[in-house]
Amino acid sequence: MSLITVLVVVLNLNAAWAEVTGEEMNKANNPLTPMAAVNFHDYVQSSVFGTDETLNTLYLRAATPLKLWDMPQLMRVTLPYLPAALETPTSTTSGLGDLSIFDIFLLKSGGTVEYGVGPLLVFPTADKDETGAGKWQIGAAGVVMSPQSWGMVGALITYQHDFAGDEDRPTQNIATVQPLVLWNLPYGIYLRSTGIWFFNWETGDYNMPVGAGAGKVWKFDGGTTMNLFAEPQWTVAHEGLYAPNYQTFVGLNFQFPLQ
Repeated sequence: MSLITVLVVVLNLNAAWAEVTGEEMNKANNPLTPMAAVNFHDYVQSSVFGTDETLNTLYLRAATPLKLWDMPQLMRVTLPYLPAALETPTSTTSGLGDLSIFDIFLLKSGGTVEYGVGPLLVFPTADKDETGAGKWQIGAAGVVMSPQSWGMVGALITYQHDFAGDEDRPTQNIATVQPLVLWNLPYGIYLRSTGIWFFNWETGDYNMPVGAGAGKVWKFDGGTTMNLFAEPQWTVAHEGLYAPNYQTFVGLNFQFPLQ
């Protein structure tokens, strides 16, 4: 059973869990919320420029709050697995991707604007050339969010550049910008647009998808939340081959309160 099928089934359940407020929905979608979290994400690229192949990338993400030098932080670890990565223009392969970690220092929290910034590291853990860059990379990540009564708006920005690794592999000089727009509706349902814009400064390639999806947040006894969503995304501007023309972003997120 695919995540999309699970989404359709669960969104129609008449569950007896506690009703969530708009503030709780914002916390469930805010990348700066200082709670332990586990996320299961799936990008299905059913239309890709330069190939007729369907590509697929799964992400396992875990986040945990911590404190260093009396400064609150939020660390997020992401490990991708690619069930269908492009091997040639007419074939795919599968394999583990590159592990990434960023540690956001929460410089401000609460009020109408929250933001944070911190270092980012990428480890060449991919087991195939097609599923990773083959480079150690370093960079930075920054997040700014503005929770409102109607929902949230903000952005997550990253930059990374290689400093070691396979000299025969392409130089990594990459930035991403993820605009985040979420609109809360009754019964824990919300609308979302969270396409990630990708810029390769080394080659000049880029792609800019825009999403239009929906999700639902549930709250369990004890404060744990579950957040399930699906978001179709269309690329509105791009340069270069093998960028997604159309993709579907499906996710299941859990947040756990601090003890």
